[in-house]
Amino acid sequence: MPFFDAARVFIPFIVAFAVGIMLTPLLADQLYKHRAWKKKAGKGKGLGDDTGTPLFDLLHKEREVSTPRMGGLLVWGGVAITSLFLMLLGWIFGPPLTLLNFVNRSQTWLPLAALIVGGVVGFFDDLLEITQSKGGLSLRWRLLVVALFSAFAGWWFYAKLAVSTVGIPFFGALPLGIFFIPFFMIVTLLLYGSGVIDGIDGLAGGVFAIIFMAYAGIAFAQHQVALAAFAATVSGATFAFLWFNVPPARFYLTETGSMALTLALAVTAFSADSLGKGVGVAVLPIIALPLTATVVTNILQVFWKKVFKKKLFRIAPIHHHFETMGWPPYKVTMRYWIITIMAGVFGIALALLK
Repeated sequence: MPFFDAARVFIPFIVAFAVGIMLTPLLADQLYKHRAWKKKAGKGKGLGDDTGTPLFDLLHKEREVSTPRMGGLLVWGGVAITSLFLMLLGWIFGPPLTLLNFVNRSQTWLPLAALIVGGVVGFFDDLLEITQSKGGLSLRWRLLVVALFSAFAGWWFYAKLAVSTVGIPFFGALPLGIFFIPFFMIVTLLLYGSGVIDGIDGLAGGVFAIIFMAYAGIAFAQHQVALAAFAATVSGATFAFLWFNVPPARFYLTETGSMALTLALAVTAFSADSLGKGVGVAVLPIIALPLTATVVTNILQVFWKKVFKKKLFRIAPIHHHFETMGWPPYKVTMRYWIITIMAGVFGIALALLK
């Protein structure tokens, strides 16, 4: 029944939010106790050249060496705890509570695995960053992890779930055959590149929470209740993070959060595609418009520097460019939230047109 299906999505969302709220005092206490922040401000070399990032360093140097990293632990940790709690609840008390367990092979094993893998690898990157101040894991190694996981995930969709197409609005299924796997890898790598949106208090948390909420709506409309519950759980945990990350932020999402969320989002978008007879991937650039802008402006900045020997933007990605124009950080954040909501509504409407 629709009511019970809605409860199966809404209850995990609320539980994840509550778990995050309860975990925050413990996590914040440990992060501040161990001084889990960068010991040296700045990003080092600039994007595509060796000039450094003086404008970024000027805007953020004080907060970078006084605000803890690893806030993403709250997100993927909250999702993991919520998933385990609901699973145990059903196992102990039986029906109807078993319906709240959204972990299953066909819809949520892979997105949950993506979230955990990204979170754990990102955690080690953050740990090296705060203990050695050498930039954490090299970008080469992080890209290798993302490439390997996305290759495995693409193969799983292709070989285990018999998916080799992507949905196109007003057109139908576009067959890719074996090329579905490299396409999956490219989308995932581009999404991972958008993780640098984590640069202003509350920006990444709000954007990701809204995006996952949009995918929960799409999955629910396509009768993928377990996937909708997973996306809602991620959204609930991210909203709990955002509750404590509105300016001034108590801690930053950083790699353990951004890698977890971008990998999980890639798998969620593909799961809401052909498996649900939908267009989850085609609407991804719309629903995740701020992430799209982040990747595109980074690529344009590198291209401009290589070809024209000058910058196109004062800083890339573009949300930092807006800061240099005089926008207060909180205005950039809230305007990004507004844009994400509007883009999400449009993306949902487009995805549900049949």
